[in-house]
Amino acid sequence: MSDLRIISLLPVATEIVCALGMQQNLVGRSHECDYPEEIKSLPVCSSATVGNHQSSREIDNKVKEILSEALSVYTIDREKIKQLQPDVVITQAQCEVCAVSLKDVEQALSGFLDKQTQIVSLEPAQLNDVFENIRQVAAALNVPDRGEALIEDLTERVDIIRHKLKFIEAKPSVACVEWLDPLMVSGNWVPELVAIAGGKSILAEQGKHSPYVEWNDILLQDPDIIVVMPCGFPIERTLREINILLELPGFNDLKAVKEGKLFIADGNQYFNRPGPRIVDSIEILAEIINPKQFIFGYEGEGWIKFAV
Repeated sequence: MSDLRIISLLPVATEIVCALGMQQNLVGRSHECDYPEEIKSLPVCSSATVGNHQSSREIDNKVKEILSEALSVYTIDREKIKQLQPDVVITQAQCEVCAVSLKDVEQALSGFLDKQTQIVSLEPAQLNDVFENIRQVAAALNVPDRGEALIEDLTERVDIIRHKLKFIEAKPSVACVEWLDPLMVSGNWVPELVAIAGGKSILAEQGKHSPYVEWNDILLQDPDIIVVMPCGFPIERTLREINILLELPGFNDLKAVKEGKLFIADGNQYFNRPGPRIVDSIEILAEIINPKQFIFGYEGEGWIKFAV
């Protein structure tokens, strides 16, 4: 175990590896892996063909164009990976847009490495899948007991929130905005996180991919709370494009806006990373949806209230 060599091509996988106490075994990372801070010094084994400096609309158009041509949004540095000689490479099969995919890794490394390398692929759709992914990585790294201990700790934190909200019947409707232009709402695990935190997610189903929606759909739902959490965007990046939302017809007439319940959350560090910090994401939502019951201390860093 001590000489196991791990490359993570997925930010959430890097977080899982570190949470399992195996950080010293990481020998390479993806261009997006940035947590914990210490892993930033590791060799980078991938790059993106779409720049984050572009607007939301430009990013969406470019990604659709690339995928329509059966190409990848990401490039894998095969030579770098060969130099690093990993025993385990961790990637994902959840979303070709979000990170290096299983298909990319298999194509890049097929018959290329000088040793037998195990490829671990994660594909979470809801909260239990996240815990299973932790179990899966722990098994691949030969530390199953650490995996169970981590899952137990995370589950306890979730149970504390569930217990505290057990007798609160009010379930405010929550619009979780995953992309600003074109408009998308958060699917996959996010509706479940909202439910645990005491709300009811609108226009998206638990365990299903995030859907594109029409602005009129949100107007008709008139949610009690709006949380803007664009995929891959920190708060300051979202603030650069928040006017896309603010200038939509009827925006100021929404109940959430009139009652001061418009929030911006860090989608990059929390909601788009289905790993150990998925529970931090639930705690953030609990602070937003039920502020009288919960103060975990994420405000200002994990989320902000936005005054129109």
